[in-house]
Amino acid sequence: MRQSDPTVTKAQEVAGDPPPKVGLVDKGLADPTFRERREFVSLMASKVGDAHLRKPFFVDGATDVVTLCHELSRRGLSDALVNDGERLGIFTTTNLREAVLRPEPMAELAVREVTTFEPWSVSVKDELYDAMILMLRHRIHRVVVRKGDAVVGVLSQLDLMAFVASHSHLIALQAIQATNLGELKAAARQINSLIKVLHEDGVRVEVITGLVGELNRQIFLRLWELLAPEPLRANSCLIVLGSEGRGEQIIKTDQDNALLLRDGFVFEGLEEVTQSFTSALIDFGYPSCPGGIMLSRPLWRQPLCGFRDSLRQWIHGTDPQGLLNLAIFLDAAVVAGDAALLEQARDHVDHLLSDSDAFYAHFASAVDQFGGDGSWWHRLPGLRGRAAAEIDLKKLGIFPLVHGVRALALQYRVRALGTVARLRALVAADRIDEALARDLIDAIHFLIGLKLASNLRQMADGRAPDNAIRLAELGSLERQALKDSLAIVRRFRHWLGRHYKFDSI
Repeated sequence: MRQSDPTVTKAQEVAGDPPPKVGLVDKGLADPTFRERREFVSLMASKVGDAHLRKPFFVDGATDVVTLCHELSRRGLSDALVNDGERLGIFTTTNLREAVLRPEPMAELAVREVTTFEPWSVSVKDELYDAMILMLRHRIHRVVVRKGDAVVGVLSQLDLMAFVASHSHLIALQAIQATNLGELKAAARQINSLIKVLHEDGVRVEVITGLVGELNRQIFLRLWELLAPEPLRANSCLIVLGSEGRGEQIIKTDQDNALLLRDGFVFEGLEEVTQSFTSALIDFGYPSCPGGIMLSRPLWRQPLCGFRDSLRQWIHGTDPQGLLNLAIFLDAAVVAGDAALLEQARDHVDHLLSDSDAFYAHFASAVDQFGGDGSWWHRLPGLRGRAAAEIDLKKLGIFPLVHGVRALALQYRVRALGTVARLRALVAADRIDEALARDLIDAIHFLIGLKLASNLRQMADGRAPDNAIRLAELGSLERQALKDSLAIVRRFRHWLGRHYKFDSI
């Protein structure tokens, strides 16, 4: 483990800050806000190899459970890695619970019979926050750490928490352990404060989006567990859509969610449960969706067969709202329940579009929906007059970039959800030039980051966060970067126009 000056935090090493004076160290340690900020940034800026990694304890798969438990007790451990031929597994207290319920005497039960094989793993070179995200997403308490193909250690939640200086509360853990809506609301209400801290300390926007997206899903998941009875949870699939599904929403601006039900399953009281879900999220600080894309609405709460009919109407019908609904659905991600239901609905989209080149062009042409005459573009450099006071960053920058990439992903059967992940998949499939994709990735990161900064200013001023950017609030470098990013988006729109042969800008 790398050694460092104990008076210099990890965040200061990364940022290049000078070591604090002794008096400031005492002040910082006494200031909870200062301490929490440094703890979070320490987590965001460190590698897995920087944390304490417990040396792995290996046993053979033929070992009986009683012998293994004696050895774990002697060593003061709660888990062991199990070698069983070519397989690697992990045995924990959860597996011991399963062993107790087996009919065989534990002294005769081989540990391989109750071991979890193919455990989640990370590399020593991965960022530490990636390991945390993995634990949160899959609700596991430890991951195997590899260096190349070799297993070099085990990282547990306790190890991770110790590395960030025993932070007093981690939002996701508080959410998972919530026993009522009040406790869950308290966890959800902390997310904006976390975002502010991370942004002020210069954490990359893609790191913030990844972390916040996972925290939001933990909130949604626990809320669903608290409100929905087990039969409903087992026969449905709770999904998030749009920017939440893509993992590109940071500040809570609205909620986009839906519920797919297994065909033939009927649940009395469904409307009450779904309305309670929507109302609770509003109370937690997730505003109601202006377009009604919430599972409390019948359109977004259907059996799979009904949802397939809706998809057909959106694709082949005449309702102008249909294409927007389809676009939002294409970003759907599973929060809880039977993921196969979403997979089947998504497969149905590809089936409906098996021979629809004209549709792809029509779908992609929405990138020209806003600002097609280019008048906003000419106003930007000079920033003169009332017309140049504000621009809608989503309409002029984020939407055409995101939707253009989404259209390409639909056409070429790319199932990745995030804009960056889609671009990388399209490059790998030789569907878009790597240089253009790299520029688009830089542009989307800048635009989301600029929107985040603007939203935080709006909230500090007591205004509701929206997509408007006050150009007068930007510094010279930000204005130039905004101009460059919008130029990349404009070039992408031209490229899409040639690709799909619709009238360009």
